[in-house]
Amino acid sequence: MNRVRCLVFNAALGPLDYRVPDGMAVEPGSVVIAPLGPRQIIGVVWEAERLPGTEVPDSKLRPLLATLPVPPLTSPLRRLIEWCADYYLAPIASVARMALSSTAALRGGGTITEYRLTGREPTGRITPQRAQALDLLIDQQATIRELAEIAGVSDGVLRGMVNAGLLEPVLVDSDRPYPAPDPRHAVPDLSDQQREAAAKFVAAVEEHAFRPFLLDGVTGSGKTETYFEAIARAIGKRQQVLVLLPEIALTESFLKRFEARFGVAPVTWHSSLKSSERRRAWRAIAAGEARVVVGARSALFLPFARLGLIVVDEAHEISFKQDEGVRYNARDVAVMRARFESLPVILASATPALESLQMAEAGRYERVVLPDRFGGASLPDIAVVDLREQQPPRGHWLAPSLVEALKDRLEKGEQSLLFLNRRGYAPLTLCRNCGYRFQCPNCSAWLVEHRLSRRLACHHCGHEVPTPDKCPECGEPDCLVACGPGVERIADEVAEILPQARVALVTSDTLTSPAKAAEFVERASNKAIDVIVGTQLVTKGYHFPDLTLVGVIDADMGLEGGDLRAAERTYQQIAQVAGRAGRGEKPGEVLIQTRHPDAPVIEALASGDRDAFYAAETEARRDAGAPPFGRWAAIIVSSEDEAEAREAARAIGGTRPELPDVMILGPAPAPLSLLRGRYRYRLLVNARRSTELQRVIRAWLDPLQFPQGVRVAVDIDPYSFV
Repeated sequence: MNRVRCLVFNAALGPLDYRVPDGMAVEPGSVVIAPLGPRQIIGVVWEAERLPGTEVPDSKLRPLLATLPVPPLTSPLRRLIEWCADYYLAPIASVARMALSSTAALRGGGTITEYRLTGREPTGRITPQRAQALDLLIDQQATIRELAEIAGVSDGVLRGMVNAGLLEPVLVDSDRPYPAPDPRHAVPDLSDQQREAAAKFVAAVEEHAFRPFLLDGVTGSGKTETYFEAIARAIGKRQQVLVLLPEIALTESFLKRFEARFGVAPVTWHSSLKSSERRRAWRAIAAGEARVVVGARSALFLPFARLGLIVVDEAHEISFKQDEGVRYNARDVAVMRARFESLPVILASATPALESLQMAEAGRYERVVLPDRFGGASLPDIAVVDLREQQPPRGHWLAPSLVEALKDRLEKGEQSLLFLNRRGYAPLTLCRNCGYRFQCPNCSAWLVEHRLSRRLACHHCGHEVPTPDKCPECGEPDCLVACGPGVERIADEVAEILPQARVALVTSDTLTSPAKAAEFVERASNKAIDVIVGTQLVTKGYHFPDLTLVGVIDADMGLEGGDLRAAERTYQQIAQVAGRAGRGEKPGEVLIQTRHPDAPVIEALASGDRDAFYAAETEARRDAGAPPFGRWAAIIVSSEDEAEAREAARAIGGTRPELPDVMILGPAPAPLSLLRGRYRYRLLVNARRSTELQRVIRAWLDPLQFPQGVRVAVDIDPYSFV
């Protein structure tokens, strides 16, 4: 092979041909360094027949510079990258980049220098920055840059601390091996239902063929222990396993359960890893030495050498949908990777997505049901609290019956959980004197008050300002009013009602790292918390035997807005949080506060009739031609210039194809019409299942030209409609 086609990591260029120098060995999948003008760029050798490119005479080809010391990307992974690019209408280079997400790992092994506190007491007067670093870097070890981020100081401050003897260097082997999990470490005693399910998964691992399973088990039924048996078998066959989790916050809880079963922690992969940890993990995965990997959705594209099983836990979660860059759904891509790799995949959930249930109904997925809780525990009793009849006192948000239930649990020494999916203290702050509302300058959204940190923040772009003492419009002091509840406000109300109760606030603002999540789990497990107040982070993955009461503060909140899956998502969220109650020997109770007790989703939750809810939702989707019976795609047009965005959206709308099986709505201003300083317009495409939607969109959009400041993004199978 004296010439090759390379997929270079520049989405604007497309594939390029290069000459292979004498003595250099390359094959499809090889990771190489190639010249591009005066620069050097990373690329992957690809089959020329699979990537269109412009033929260049041999005499004009530039030679490859080097091959990188990593295994080639396997053929199944390359086919997955091609499929993702084609299905989600994404540049193939952007998809391939996710497989090579640790550039440091591509340079080979070796050692790196990290730093840690020496424990030496500083002499003389120290600066506030050094004092801050000394406080925040306890038990931390990382590179100077990473420590600077943790401490919130500059690199120079830390280098000064090295010179002062407050930080010391540590030489770390970047390729030190991970301990191997032992499949026989602590074999559990499974119920008959669990054994039957586990036997199917184990047989599929033995077979090493594509078999997609939908593990549909009620909360507390022991789904994790069931697929752990399949993991044990894969480990015994020296295969690798990938477990996908929707939230980083769930990782620590899962790691503890995994370590209890297999004796060691698995390898983790998520955005909070240090660069040295990412490098080590990536190289171990590529070499086949990392036996079990637990990660967020990005782990799906890692270059596994001997993958034998994929598990998607909490498979219904919308967190598996990427909303920026390559807009893929990790649940669906996991199934496709299993298909290309010829291996089993398990989608586990207590509240499966309607799309997954329909695939099982059609016989494409094998449905495995665990209808009972493990160990004889019973499902909690669910009652609806009609807020029209049981109104909380003015300025309060907890109905009298929920307050009494909280008091009862506290007296009994049991734990309670209050759920409200809204961070901060209040979603809106206004001036009672002039009516001024605090709005984000970059987004069409209100600033949310966070009273604990004394700030007003936008939850879309991250813009923050300190909470002012007076109105910026009229200058009146002490006139700002918080409107509506967030979890911080609920926590304050609990502290007022139950001053002796130990209250924990659980949100993405408080569980900012896996370590903090682990600390919360330990405190809750040791009964150092009486009342947990949290957002959707507390709806899944946690097991607290003494938690017997769950209160849903505002069950109607998820039904508002333009979310086409609102009813399903509300059902899943509330059913999941309800499942936290009564998981031990003590019976559980769930109180759902609502102003719409007659809404179908609330009635289904109260009656416990999940099948009836899904049947009604299925028919509604079928009538509307919505997924899984039809197909959706969103086209999002954005620009920093509103007129430019509007004109580009009109140009797209004006050239829409007229097809009998395709309905195109819009363009219209997006519900969140200004986001991160960009004005946004949306079009929604609804097509029959049989329609080649991607081909239609390509033929429609490819000929159009837009100004440089305009971005046009296509979201296939969208979950967000803002």
